[in-house]
Amino acid sequence: MIVTEFTVHGLPAPQGSKRHVGRGIMIESSKNVKPWREAVKHAALDAIDGNSPVEGQIRLSIVFWMPRPKSHYGTGRNASVLKSSAPFWCARTPDLSKLVRSTEDALTDAGVWRDDAQVVHLNVSKVYTEGAPAAVITVELHLNDHPLGGAA
Repeated sequence: MIVTEFTVHGLPAPQGSKRHVGRGIMIESSKNVKPWREAVKHAALDAIDGNSPVEGQIRLSIVFWMPRPKSHYGTGRNASVLKSSAPFWCARTPDLSKLVRSTEDALTDAGVWRDDAQVVHLNVSKVYTEGAPAAVITVELHLNDHPLGGAA
């Protein structure tokens, strides 16, 4: 059962390491994580429209649409033509797991669920887009069924 599905527009950013700047103060290594988390939070708040946090086990699906580098396109008059060798999957930084971490934290801040520990099933991918970067997020209740069949 899908609880909510929505699109977040903007460049997905990883929740990376923190660095120490003195006197016990830690800051995010990535300057892009704060705007990304804010975009996720606002899109989630619009999508849940004041509903209570999801209770129970959650299946989370996210497709991160990453911008293509210029090297995926031809040159000269073919500058807007995608090369046949251009990959579909984005197998470069940022790490998929760090993108998930920043996105889950923002969903927690938005009140989609009480705690991201409720997520028991992830279906996540990172692909290139010729359009604007974004993420499509689906939050579902995960039924108490065993993934291999039979009772849990």
